[in-house]
Amino acid sequence: MGGQYPAPIDPTRTRIGWIGIGVMGGAMASRLISAGYSVSIYARTPSKATSLLSIGATLSASPPELAASSDVVFTNIGHPSDVRTLVLDTLLPSLRPNTVIIDHTTSHPALARQIYESALEKNCYSIDAPVSGGDIGARDGKLAIFAGGDAEVVQWLKPLFDILGKVSYMGSAGKGQSCKIANQMALVGSFLGLSEGFVFAEKAGLNKDKFLEAVRGGAAGSMVMELFGKRMIDRDFRPGGFAEYMVKDLGIGVDLEEGAEEVMVLPGAALSKQLFSGMVANGDGKFGSQGVIKVIERINGMGG
Repeated sequence: MGGQYPAPIDPTRTRIGWIGIGVMGGAMASRLISAGYSVSIYARTPSKATSLLSIGATLSASPPELAASSDVVFTNIGHPSDVRTLVLDTLLPSLRPNTVIIDHTTSHPALARQIYESALEKNCYSIDAPVSGGDIGARDGKLAIFAGGDAEVVQWLKPLFDILGKVSYMGSAGKGQSCKIANQMALVGSFLGLSEGFVFAEKAGLNKDKFLEAVRGGAAGSMVMELFGKRMIDRDFRPGGFAEYMVKDLGIGVDLEEGAEEVMVLPGAALSKQLFSGMVANGDGKFGSQGVIKVIERINGMGG
């Protein structure tokens, strides 16, 4: 950034724009508002913005209007195709010089690199910063944030990232996205293992609450178990992130899709993608990832 960027980030002067106010994005934006920042939001369905407007957000009429009036623009939307259309085609042409775009969407590393280069052509900056931690992490400001791009830009943004969670600088543009895809591969293994453990325990006649309490302090214990174990027992499948997005995330890593870093043999990720695809096929794509237990139950004739 070479000293060209304005003064350090501060609630009294830094204007924030936010697009993507779903389960995760809405909670993240609310934390910035609560920290005193001026946050403008755009929502295709304005009624979904009511809760944020009630705590001080302002509503922009369009993405270009939001982009033109912001110092930092956050996006947290659905699919790489959405990111391409919104960021490359809509936001970038409207940005003022030295504006920073932070994309929290889990997307293709190659697309992140393209956005980075396109932003530089506009004398702007782009950081790919997907997150992990679910709805609870978003509400509590305890997200893991994987950042790719220029290190000095990430450092400049740290006051904002610190409100949302803990940022880890992963390297050049696209490296944040690569880290998130690897994170998802590790994460689905935990969901699958916990689901199979619960199904086996139930078939063996164990009380699932007692099983959870017995194993959570041992080697099988995990963050997934702490965050989602009780939810799975209680059939609470409310999403921190949609299962259909997990299919998308895993597909970036294991399929021959645009942006794949290279062809690799990843049998666990491939199997998990099939199981989560089964969730979507069964109409459970809007459930959280903990709903994969229903697939394992169906396979074992338990009704799901």
